[in-house]
Formats: sequence, structure tokens, C-alpha cells
Amino acid sequence: MARIAEVHVFDVMADAEPIWRRLEAGPHWATPFQRFDFLNSWQRQIGEAEGFRPCIAVARDAARRPLLLLPLAVRREHGVQCARFMGGKHTTFNAPVMTADFAAAMTRADCDTLLAGLRASPAHIDLVVLERQPARWNGLPNPLLALPTQPSVNACPLLTIAPGAAPTDYIKNSLRRFLRNKKERKLQALPGYRHLAADSDADIARILDAFFLIKPQRMAAQGLPDIFADPAVQGFVRAACHARLPSGGRAIALHALECDAEVLAIFAGMADGQRFSTMFGTYTMSENARFSPGMVLTRNMIDHYAGQGYTGFDLGVGDDGYKHAFCKDEEALFDGFAGLSPRGCMTAAVLSQIARAKRAIKQNPALMALAGRARGLLRQGARTQAEPQGSD
Repeated sequence: MARIAEVHVFDVMADAEPIWRRLEAGPHWATPFQRFDFLNSWQRQIGEAEGFRPCIAVARDAARRPLLLLPLAVRREHGVQCARFMGGKHTTFNAPVMTADFAAAMTRADCDTLLAGLRASPAHIDLVVLERQPARWNGLPNPLLALPTQPSVNACPLLTIAPGAAPTDYIKNSLRRFLRNKKERKLQALPGYRHLAADSDADIARILDAFFLIKPQRMAAQGLPDIFADPAVQGFVRAACHARLPSGGRAIALHALECDAEVLAIFAGMADGQRFSTMFGTYTMSENARFSPGMVLTRNMIDHYAGQGYTGFDLGVGDDGYKHAFCKDEEALFDGFAGLSPRGCMTAAVLSQIARAKRAIKQNPALMALAGRARGLLRQGARTQAEPQGSD
């Protein structure tokens, strides 16, 4: 039986804000990527410029008490009106924001009522795309698993930290010794060497200035595009890093390893009191890079959050080797594609098959190697076309 009695869809962030903050303030189930302050910054700086309009579904019970908020944004894609989670590629994880008791009791009937409310909304939605959802968060299952779902293209390496665990329980002593003796000892010789959890406006601005200087150089050296080159993305990152949460922290937590001469490594992510999830980072282009400041900073961050009683830490989605050096578990993520109109149903089926194909390639080392070579050739071709041609 459904507990949801009505669904209202807001198309203005400010109109949904009181309900959003009320849900956040009480016992609730959501990832920190669904905080109002974070997604409001994204919508103002990026979403609006990319043609997204807020489409925020709020579900209430018969007494009109808010039970759930689904933070979606809608625009025309693939010839249909498509609603997807706000935040785009800048959210590692997506989820609804729900009261804790409703999250434990939500049924398939509630899910169907939620979709029916979206179908009836003035946004004329054809398709709902619900990607990169954790199957569990902080030990509790995701109620949207009741809908038809499929595994996401990638999973997320995860470090689970037992309460009160000794440091060598969550990071092996061999790795600690390697980082301490072979890497950090050299960095400690640098004047002013320190780990900084940036909180003041001045420190945040200084660390971000360094990030936006180093990151394009690092990406160019790897032959990769720099997603942070867009001024709108830079504006979003700066706004979210500076945004102060009602709890006193920042919407994005910023960590750095630095010395008097330079910023050595930077990582930024989301902290919610139980889990830290890394969003982005980089490390110096100087000779000090050979001392693995990114790895040293990661170890410092894990110790920092373990000392605060956190039980989970991740370095984002993907199979990079450094992630698995610290994160030995793997968190399953899932996607959902729900058509709300005949055309939306056809598009959902196509997008579902494309996602399955991408996952199959990721699961096959030979296909992954072939895809990597193809991407390399495409990037090389793009660079060749961009080079100025000499005259005869």
C-alpha cells in the first residue's frame, strides 16, 4: 500500500527550499550530493546555462507531511523531455532525500505513485533517467531499487572503517611505511610542510586558485580534456566550496598538502558525518610530484576522517590503481530508465541498452584496451586538426 498521497513538482529552487531544508534538518536518508546548498549552486552556475529547468518532486502523505524530495532537472534530450538528477557529472552519487522512517518503509506502490506524479506534472516529462544511485548508503538500502533497475557502468571502490579501528586496520602497515619512509619523509623536509583542511575563505580561495592553475597542466600532460576549463564550472566549484552549511561546514570540503613554496596536492569532496566522498583533485607539476603527494594526502585525509568517527571513505567512481590501493571494498551503483510516454519508453529502452553495452566493455579487459586505443586516436586526430596549418 502506498503512503504517498500526493506529489507536487516545483520548477523554482527557492519554492522547494523550505521543504528541502526541513527534510535535511531531521533524520533523513540521502547522500551529501543532494544538499540544497550544493545543488542550488550547480543550478545557478551550470544547470541554467545548459538548459536545465528545476523539476523537484515532493511527495507527501495524507496529512501533507513531506516524505520525499526527488531533485531532478529537465531539458529536451534525444527528442524527448528528459528529467534526470540535478548536478550532472559533478555528483558522484544520486538519490532522493527522504525521511528516515519513510526510507525504511517505501514500497513499489510508492515508487509508482511518484512516477505518476511526475507524469502528470506541467513539465510534460517523457523520460526519467536515474543514474549512479548507491544500492546502499551508510548501511541502509536504497528504496528506489523497487523500480526496474540495472547495474551502473562503473562501481565505486570503498574503504570501510570499523568504529574504533586502529590506523593499521584500515590502511595496511606496509603501505603506511612505504608512504612515510619513501615519500613523506622527503616532503617533510620542505619548509612549511603541512596538511590543511581548508575552512577560512582566504584558505579556500588560495587552494582553489592553485587547483585551477595546476589542473589544466595535469590534464594536458595526460592528453585529457579539462572539464574545469569552463568558467561556469569554475564558478560552481568556487561557490560550493565557499557555501556554509547550517551545520557550520562547507558544502564541499577542501583538503590540501602544501609547503611554503607551493600547493603539493588537493582533494575536494563531500562529508556527511559518516562518509567522505572525493569529487576532484590534482597534484603538483613540480619535481615534488615524484614523492607522491596525492597518495600522502589521501592517507592523511583517511586518518583525519577516521579520527572523527567516519565509517566510510571513497575516492570516486572508477578503477584507477591508486583508488584500490586504499579502497578494498566495492560499492554497487545502479541506474533506472523510466519512460512516462510512448516516445519516452522507446528512448528509455535505447538508453538502457547503451548503458549495458558500456558496462560490458568495462567488464572486458580486451574491449577496454581497444576502446582506450580508439580514444587515443580520436584525441590525436582532434589535436592534429586544431594545429595551425603552414602555408606553401
